[in-house]
Amino acid sequence: MSTADLRRHSVSAAAMCLLVFMGLLAGGAARHESVAFDEVAHIGAGVSYLQKLDLRMNEEHPPLPKLIAALPLVVHGVHADYSHISWTASQKFLPDGYVGQWVFGHWLITRWNDPFTILLWTRIPMLLLTLVLGWLIFLFGRELGADWGGLLSLTVFVSSPLFLTFGPLVITDASIALFSVGTLWSFARMRQEPSRKRILFFGLWLGCALLSKFSAGALFFVFIAFALSTRWRPVPHQPPTKPEVLAWRRMRSRATWKGIAVAAALVYIVYFVFSWNQSHDVLYLLGKSSLMTPLKRLLMPPWLYVRGMAVIAFSFVRPMFILGRGYPHGKWFYFPVLLALKLTLGSIVIAVTALLLAVARRWNAPPESAIPAGRTVYWRVLWIALTVFLGIHMFSMFDVSLRHLSVPHVLFFLMLAPLPRMISQLRSRKPWIATAVTAIVTVSAASSLYTAVHAYPYYNALLQLVGGRAPYVLPGE
Repeated sequence: MSTADLRRHSVSAAAMCLLVFMGLLAGGAARHESVAFDEVAHIGAGVSYLQKLDLRMNEEHPPLPKLIAALPLVVHGVHADYSHISWTASQKFLPDGYVGQWVFGHWLITRWNDPFTILLWTRIPMLLLTLVLGWLIFLFGRELGADWGGLLSLTVFVSSPLFLTFGPLVITDASIALFSVGTLWSFARMRQEPSRKRILFFGLWLGCALLSKFSAGALFFVFIAFALSTRWRPVPHQPPTKPEVLAWRRMRSRATWKGIAVAAALVYIVYFVFSWNQSHDVLYLLGKSSLMTPLKRLLMPPWLYVRGMAVIAFSFVRPMFILGRGYPHGKWFYFPVLLALKLTLGSIVIAVTALLLAVARRWNAPPESAIPAGRTVYWRVLWIALTVFLGIHMFSMFDVSLRHLSVPHVLFFLMLAPLPRMISQLRSRKPWIATAVTAIVTVSAASSLYTAVHAYPYYNALLQLVGGRAPYVLPGE
């Protein structure tokens, strides 16, 4: 084995150790957590999807994360009483079904089964999903910033209070982060050089994202923004002359639409299969004739998906209380304030260091780019996506939880990957500054890992401004 191969395997082993570290902390913290509010509806809904092929429960969220979480329960023979009124009275989504999902989930978790067993077997798949996300962050970070870049991105991820808290829970945020970053990476790969295989992978990633959370629709704005950016600032290998660039854009546009068609087909198939036994009486406008039954069955998937999005849209505006003041709806500073409070100090220092170094590079204009030549398109897709997702979250009126920033968090982790290469390039010109920056980044990364251990298992209440401890923990505890 060559020295390069040995080094590569050693770095991969270090990444696996970091993921084991995260698994122990996040999994251990989840064992101390009672059932979360959304988990009551999600667990019951996921079980009913698999056992009854009926999507009446929790229509306001797509089914994929719930299906993944409930699969071990169904395999182990979880008991659900479908003669209970919470199920039989929930044929109509509003208002009975919306209320019934919480009652059904409560009975399934606490009355019909052992709650500790239920939470254990549903949270294990979500924890594994989070660890897969971490592995992707390492792989993509390695492509952007070599070995040390991948390890830096992964280190910040495994010490993130957001994913340590919410990663193992049966909610949608780790799932949407995983499939969104996969979609963006496969989109960049397809735009760089379209092929059938790349179109297929892009479509499958996008379909899984759309099946995870309705906010995945923001990805379409990313696709549009990237396509427009190539008109103002060409990407590598983009033809210079007008006839050639038109053909170049047309080929990639067709590839994008084909991938979207694959995603739409995947979403349709999943909704079609798991709504097979669901009543289609809601489509009464098509008439009651038995001749219309096949058509109603075919129209159920798009109807259920659109209705779920509508429910989310109508529940988007909620009051909030932050910085000692109440507001009737979300404000643009809600998520920035939460980020300042909930990110580890180490990750904030690393981010500020990367930003200052990037600004300094703009002034000095070094001959070598910090982004590898073959990854320029990927980098542009990522920073456009970060801008789009952050913009939508900040300027919308949604203000429920920091967990809704799971996708921007992952993009932020990946944007740190080029930092080690920037330091390496700085070393040849100003070695003492490079040494100082290396020390700052190393200490900051180590402090983030220390914070993750020190705050265990209080990640949900972690505030860096109170020394990395839960604010409700009394002195001496």
